[in-house]
Amino acid sequence: MGRRLCDRRLLSLRGGRGRYNAALVSGGRGSRGNESRHGFLSCCPWSYPRKLKYLLEPPVYAEVLGLRGENATLPCILRTKPDHYKVKWTKVETEHVGPENIILISNAYTFKKYGHLGPRASLRRAHSMDASLLLRHLQLDDGGAYRCELVNGIEDENVVISLRIEGVVFPYQSNRGRYKFNYQEAKEACADQDGTIATYSQLYRAWTEGLDWCNAGWIRDGTVHYPIMYPRPPCGGELLPGIRSYGPKDKNLDRFDVFCFTSLSPGSVFYTPGSFSFEQAEHACEHQSAKLALVGQLYAAWRFRDYDQCDGGWLRDGSVRFPISSPRERCGGITEAGVRSFGFPDKTKHLYGAYCYR
Repeated sequence: MGRRLCDRRLLSLRGGRGRYNAALVSGGRGSRGNESRHGFLSCCPWSYPRKLKYLLEPPVYAEVLGLRGENATLPCILRTKPDHYKVKWTKVETEHVGPENIILISNAYTFKKYGHLGPRASLRRAHSMDASLLLRHLQLDDGGAYRCELVNGIEDENVVISLRIEGVVFPYQSNRGRYKFNYQEAKEACADQDGTIATYSQLYRAWTEGLDWCNAGWIRDGTVHYPIMYPRPPCGGELLPGIRSYGPKDKNLDRFDVFCFTSLSPGSVFYTPGSFSFEQAEHACEHQSAKLALVGQLYAAWRFRDYDQCDGGWLRDGSVRFPISSPRERCGGITEAGVRSFGFPDKTKHLYGAYCYR
């Protein structure tokens, strides 16, 4: 029974926001659940899980979806209550192990919050057996695995729920050219463009959705990769489509581009036509109570609002880009939808419009 459940692979069940993926993630002590690089959790890397006594074992592995700024509920239901117990919610982060991972600890009467997630977390308590976690105002880095643990002496039990922030991965390059970021600079570059450095799971999902990019970039775990959908001689030769990996690199000395991740923004992006220099484009947006858009904001508008504009426009980082949701011959000449880039032109040239954000 245990082996069959532990070997179950991720099955995507189509649906709207809040859809689920099937795979067991529950177990007793010693069966914490490990996230694989291919997007599913293995419930028992070293031993078979025992049947849960107090927590309701979910029939499917719940992948809860949410957008930045929204609220999300991670389900955890008690089957029965022991005489004395606590419920502990923890974010499972392989790179950080310790008290900072704890979100809250609760008994039957009260709860205490911990760490950077604590202020935005509470128990839903829709009924007396409900220990579900409510996270408010989701942020880009909130995605990952969360453990609900019933602490009851030697009979501790836990279930693991995955939270995925819906978003878009985009490659980003320095205005000084290709391969200029060390790891810390790469993280800062993503933050400056309304994003965060992407995880391997996010990059992998983006590749399955068509991301094809021939420049290697940092991701969150300090490794370097690039996704190839259409193999060609300069990009991995005759290898099959996939994610090419350079493995771990020196975070201080080695330099690459970066893959960033962003989600829906609260404001809106709009195009202002004209033949502006960079400075004139800034003023054009300011006259409309807006600012030049960030790269991540333009990608989010393209991804979530199907933004389509066949005109190059300045962005705040000094690059010129345009979003295409309906590919056509006279708009970049590429058959796939995406955000096209003219790189970082001379800021004094009066050639482009402006993408503004407010």
